[in-house]
Amino acid sequence: MNLKIPDKLFFKIGEVAELADVEQHVLRYWEDEFDTLSPNKNRSGQRLYEKKDVELILEIQHLLYQDKYTIAGAKKKLKEKRKKSTQLSLGFDRETFLSQKKKIVSELESILKVIGDGKS
Repeated sequence: MNLKIPDKLFFKIGEVAELADVEQHVLRYWEDEFDTLSPNKNRSGQRLYEKKDVELILEIQHLLYQDKYTIAGAKKKLKEKRKKSTQLSLGFDRETFLSQKKKIVSELESILKVIGDGKS
């Protein structure tokens, strides 16, 4: 999947089909099956794929043809990947958090005392 995608703003369906090594009708079918794949269309109705669309198509192609996922399996895999990338991982334990909180509160109280003493 290390295919070099040309540096362009938009790609026509024929160009994307060639990059992904699939037929154009396959891309149109994938648009129906994968909600996240929805290229814009110009006034004449031609599909205009952005780079993110091409990357998604290449990922779908890889899941279906190399990893041998079914359409349903590929959808599930992409959904899991999206979910993982949107979740925030704080990576701390409760004890460390409470210790840091205590230290911060103590430092803030010290600052307030200094500020309070400066006004007197």
